[in-house]
Amino acid sequence: MEISEIRIKLMEDSEDRLRAFCSVTIDNCFVVRDLKIIEGTSGPFVAMPSRKLTGHCQRCHHKNHLRATYCNHCGVKLQLEGDANYDSPQKLYADVAHPINSECRELIQNAVITEFEAELSRCQQPGYRSRYDDDFGYEDVDTAAVADNEAKSKGGPPRPHFIDRPKQEPATSDDDDDSFGVGIF
Repeated sequence: MEISEIRIKLMEDSEDRLRAFCSVTIDNCFVVRDLKIIEGTSGPFVAMPSRKLTGHCQRCHHKNHLRATYCNHCGVKLQLEGDANYDSPQKLYADVAHPINSECRELIQNAVITEFEAELSRCQQPGYRSRYDDDFGYEDVDTAAVADNEAKSKGGPPRPHFIDRPKQEPATSDDDDDSFGVGIF
């Protein structure tokens, strides 16, 4: 595995231990976003992207946070699952992407921390701009369509790609100009 690109977004005004977000490109073909660089007791470390775990309401089946007492959708008091003791530590987050072994974790950690330190020195330069939010070489629809036509002319199947859908305008009524309460639910 080759880490081909690392992009860092510094969090300068963060009051907690979060120092930066980063994205890692692997083998020039796979991107993992939203890794976090956190200031630990022995220096910065990399936390993998994660999501908050949820449970379902027994009445309406709406998703709620694991430690929720009431359903956010119907308001019913949630029952504890099995013999779970909610006073004990409970896993509230699950990694979305993570290395399987310590060698891979160290490879990613070392590369990200090295790039983080380089980004810290670059941010001191005049005209500094983070590349974190720049596109990762995604093709626009026209370029993808040209590639599809070339593949068809060579007898191959079209390349898979995403097609942007046109934005739909919200429905409006000509005889009702009152916008009171628009967007309030």
